[in-house]
Amino acid sequence: MSQESERTNLGAPRVCSIADALDVVGERWSLLVLRELDFGVGRFTDIQVNTGAPRETLALRLRKLEDLGVIDKRRYSEHPPRDEYFLTEAGHDISPVLRALRTWGERHVTPRVHAAG
Repeated sequence: MSQESERTNLGAPRVCSIADALDVVGERWSLLVLRELDFGVGRFTDIQVNTGAPRETLALRLRKLEDLGVIDKRRYSEHPPRDEYFLTEAGHDISPVLRALRTWGERHVTPRVHAAG
C-alpha cells in the first residue's frame, strides 16, 4: 500500500501496527524493563533499582510482558521463590527499536534536558 493511500481515513480508526505495538510496549516502565533485559539485567530488584519503577507497577509490567510473550521468566531460587526474566524472540526483536530511541534521545532530548537543568 502506498503512503499516499494511507493518508486518508474514511471515517474509521486506522488499522495500524504501530498502535498495536504501542498497546504492548508503549508505556514508560515496559520500555525500561525491556532496556534492562536487553542489557542482561534480569532480576526483579536489579530491574527496579535501574528503572526506578515502583514495586507494584514493575510486577504488573513484568506480568503483562510475560502474558504477551515478550519476556519469559525462570525460577532461580525456591526458598525464597525468586525468578529471573529474559527476552523471548519477540523481546529480542525490539532491541533495534530501543537502540533507535536511545540514539534519538541522545541527539534530540538529553542535551536539552541537561542544558536547561
